[in-house]
Amino acid sequence: MVSQEDTTIIAGQLADLTRNVEQMAAQLKALGERADSHDRRADSQQTRTDIQQERIRIAAGELAEVSDRLHAAANALREAT
Repeated sequence: MVSQEDTTIIAGQLADLTRNVEQMAAQLKALGERADSHDRRADSQQTRTDIQQERIRIAAGELAEVSDRLHAAANALREAT
């Protein structure tokens, strides 16, 4: 048979356990939110990196075109003199 004192002790232990579980759930939620935030920042950084790489590729192509035109102009000047 369970005494009133045992019931009180068990109820207190259950209350402590419930509080601990609630705290752990809150910690897990916060950890998940931080992970999501980190993922969003990483995705944003990757997007910026992709855009920068594309701009660099375009600029390199434009520089190659300018170089070709300069070589052609230098060749034309040599031939004209």
